[in-house]
Amino acid sequence: MAGFDWHADPITRATVIDARYRNTQNVRRFFRAECGADFAFDRAFMAWMKASVGTTMGAAVEEWLRRKA
Repeated sequence: MAGFDWHADPITRATVIDARYRNTQNVRRFFRAECGADFAFDRAFMAWMKASVGTTMGAAVEEWLRRKA
């Protein structure tokens, strides 16, 4: 089983973050659509993403918004 392709597969809020997660352009497009044009990765948020295996991209959006509030 190949698993989720972070480069090409459609990402939704229900997409589960797996151990193969990567910060790809596809992921950036998803976050910009969900969080706005000023979305940017920082080291702390990237670490949160890597530690959040099993959580959803929707939870990641909420976490980014919480950090920026």
